[in-house]
Amino acid sequence: MPLSVVLITQNAAAQLPECLASVAFADEVVVVDSGSSDGTTEVATRYGARVVMQEWLGFGRQKQYAVEQATHDWVLCLDADERVSPELAASLVRTLQAPEAPVYRMARRNRFLGRWLRHGEGYPDWSLRLFDRRHARWSDDEVHEKVLYAVSPGTLTGDLLHESGEELGRYLEKQNRYTTLAAQELHRRGRRAGFVEIILSPLLRFFKFYLLRLGFLDGMPGLVHISIGCMNSFMKYAKLIELQRMQGR
Repeated sequence: MPLSVVLITQNAAAQLPECLASVAFADEVVVVDSGSSDGTTEVATRYGARVVMQEWLGFGRQKQYAVEQATHDWVLCLDADERVSPELAASLVRTLQAPEAPVYRMARRNRFLGRWLRHGEGYPDWSLRLFDRRHARWSDDEVHEKVLYAVSPGTLTGDLLHESGEELGRYLEKQNRYTTLAAQELHRRGRRAGFVEIILSPLLRFFKFYLLRLGFLDGMPGLVHISIGCMNSFMKYAKLIELQRMQGR
């Protein structure tokens, strides 16, 4: 089956070359850009991608828009700071010769503070990224978007490598934006939060990923990664409580 690789970008010129080089096997690459000023579109064009400009719609809608720009029905959705490992590329090629499912998941391996995480939230971090768009689509969520489907997914071998290479300060700034968007999305859906959510959610998350999922084996990077995840849970519900109080004024 012919394959389209689709990405959404904004100021990703430094990350894009490795990503695009890792999907040279694809029949088409579509980059949907939302106003980059760092030469992202020029890099994409240099690597043979078709560039489409689109103002920001939110993560879910932006990714679905990108899927709809593809020429082929089978799409692989990537972020600019990800790349397909050789093992995953071989698995993709084999699978598309005779697909047994319309959607496929893959293990994503995260690099954090210079270390490839092997436990906790960092791995395998299952991500559903390959699908036939006639049977699946991205949700409309502003953040923490997901692929919607109604079948059992297949599983590919090999890892999707996520290496943002950003300093901790920028990583925390991004997490702050994500928790704001997540709180706003919960508020729009009528969700409420109180002491139970703001206390138990971070604690349960730490217990699950640091202890049950052996995150402690990833050393200091693993501890910092999971601690930030727990703080994200706390901040998401704290911001939701703030929105509740503002609405009640």
